[in-house]
Amino acid sequence: MAGHSHSAERSVEQTLGHLRALDSAAMDVSQPLTLEDLYRQQRMRMVRLAILLVDDPATAEDVVQEAFTGLYRNWSGLRDARAAIGYLRTAVVNGSRSVLRRRKTAREYQPPHQADARSAESLAMLTAEHQAVVESLGKLPRRQREVLVLRYYGNLTEAEIAEATGVSKGTVKSTASRGLEALQKLMGN
Repeated sequence: MAGHSHSAERSVEQTLGHLRALDSAAMDVSQPLTLEDLYRQQRMRMVRLAILLVDDPATAEDVVQEAFTGLYRNWSGLRDARAAIGYLRTAVVNGSRSVLRRRKTAREYQPPHQADARSAESLAMLTAEHQAVVESLGKLPRRQREVLVLRYYGNLTEAEIAEATGVSKGTVKSTASRGLEALQKLMGN
């Protein structure tokens, strides 16, 4: 089984690493940044993060707008650009969770094989194999999907994931392991 989860990890790492590379703008967080700078440099990355968590581009946009609104309200209390990015990431994760909780009841009544709602442009640059990984991620339980997306797309450490999701580092580690095993089964490898 260990070999199987390594193959899933490699697939997730390649797919989300590819998306991360597409979204990464050269950003010097050592320089003081304005809220406008952060919005310009981080908005699409946060939207992609939200899309990976909630499966819906319009909802993802709303979640990110709310996160930036919260950042604006808390701007004076933040130490630097890194703290602001951490705030945004946590706000996007929490906003995505709220959306999924509200949607849960409605989803129970939808056909199980509805069309994938992810935006065409968010997946257009991905190979069929990468698209299969993203689709499989969407089928994982919320926490497993969050941990894997934050790890491989967000490129966060276990400590940063724990902070963004509000769980312990040990929970992050075990959730990632279970998520990779589940992903492996979903992808049929």
